[in-house]
Amino acid sequence: MVQTQQPDFPLVAAIDLGSNSFHMVLARVDHGEIRILERLGEKVQLAAGLNDQGELSEEAMQRGLDCLRRFAQLTNGLPDGAVRIVGTNALREARNRAQFMRQVRQIIGHRVDVISGREEARLIYLGVAHTQSDDEGKRLVMDIGGGSTEFIIGERFESILRESLQMGCVSFTQRYFADGRISVNRYAQAYTAARLELMNIEQGINRLGWQEAVGASGTIRTIRLCIQAAGKGQEDITPEGLQWLKRKLLKAGQVERIDIDSLKPERRATLPAGLAILEAIFDALGVTSLSHSEGALREGVLYDLLGRHQHEDVRERTLTALMERCHVDLEQAARVESKALSLLGKVASSWQLEGDKPANMLTWVARVHEVGLDIAHNQYHKHGAYLIEHADLPGFSRQEQQAMAVLVRGHRRSLPNADKLSEFGDEASSLLRLCMLLRLAILYHHIRGNQDMPGLLVEAGENFLNLHFPDGWLDANPLTQADFDQEAQCWAKVGYTLTVR
Repeated sequence: MVQTQQPDFPLVAAIDLGSNSFHMVLARVDHGEIRILERLGEKVQLAAGLNDQGELSEEAMQRGLDCLRRFAQLTNGLPDGAVRIVGTNALREARNRAQFMRQVRQIIGHRVDVISGREEARLIYLGVAHTQSDDEGKRLVMDIGGGSTEFIIGERFESILRESLQMGCVSFTQRYFADGRISVNRYAQAYTAARLELMNIEQGINRLGWQEAVGASGTIRTIRLCIQAAGKGQEDITPEGLQWLKRKLLKAGQVERIDIDSLKPERRATLPAGLAILEAIFDALGVTSLSHSEGALREGVLYDLLGRHQHEDVRERTLTALMERCHVDLEQAARVESKALSLLGKVASSWQLEGDKPANMLTWVARVHEVGLDIAHNQYHKHGAYLIEHADLPGFSRQEQQAMAVLVRGHRRSLPNADKLSEFGDEASSLLRLCMLLRLAILYHHIRGNQDMPGLLVEAGENFLNLHFPDGWLDANPLTQADFDQEAQCWAKVGYTLTVR
């Protein structure tokens, strides 16, 4: 990553836009440690607002925005980099998420990062690991959310296996308990559906094994509190406790008739679905005891955010591993990265590309722009773009991967067109300009190796860029001259003038 002075953020915040509930934590950073000051949470049930076309209803979006207006009172004035907002399964599924995310940014003042299921799993594990004792041995962590359930096996602070399944307490409630009626048959259907989902991962999890099992977030916490309130368990959830709670729910027959001490009214509706999923997990994975951790996704987001500012950025390791797997020419990638950042420094002010975000994006794509060569040389820019967009890249949001994919796709042949860039809204112009700088750096080092390359004088304006080589250099290097002449024609098609002398 670009090495900049570590920002001094006395306060940091993480907001988790979950499928069932929205949560926020506000914390103080004290000597590199996070001290929680405030925790807020509201049941929004965003996933309940998804229709058959995969679009969020106006009512669901409004519930979320109303909640965030209350959260915003605690984040007002916090600078860029001090707040991270992550969206999970409901926003992964929502086809109209961009509309909702724009309104969130207007309210909170910070963008929403939609994260993949496995990235969500990684962050959940990070939050749990920082709030558990630092014991040796493998730990199985699970989190039943509104629309998905995450499973992670890890040791200490590192996750080894990360999985995310399409089952959650809200989605299963809508499917099996929509009218609030609880029957043996409906519960069995929910349990069986969960077991079928678990078949995809149970062999891998059981093969790795673990020494302790830990649950995170609201659904598992609610089940634990219900069992404890009845005196049917101590600290941990056991199969016996689950069976007692199952009999209790089936006897009630209706959600509104559930009467258990410590059960919050807003948690009643999703309890049968959550219990069916958890019972299926116990049976599929052979869990005999499940403890609960107060740490979860939002705490993981905070620790990940702190790590980025302390140069312990997981994204660095992710790209290094990807480059190794794809046999990237490391020397060429370093040359392109250095030149691209040099060009960026000369045009940043004129092209509104100042700050860490453009520099980081340019660094990332310079390092991985040739990953597609590991598949085939023909159209390798397209292969690389597909890999970047669809791979599980820990630390990166979906938007970041999509932006990187556009730049990798556009680093040769045609520049990204207006239709493709329009998906990025206000960032479209910046992405096009970053792509131009990447292409110039690649052309500059088209002849690989340690060839002595001259310095450049650079002049930039709103829609033009002038490059000045030393007198006579281009005449002595006609291949480079031809490269830049062809590049000028590509720029002209998107409304920019490139002049090379």
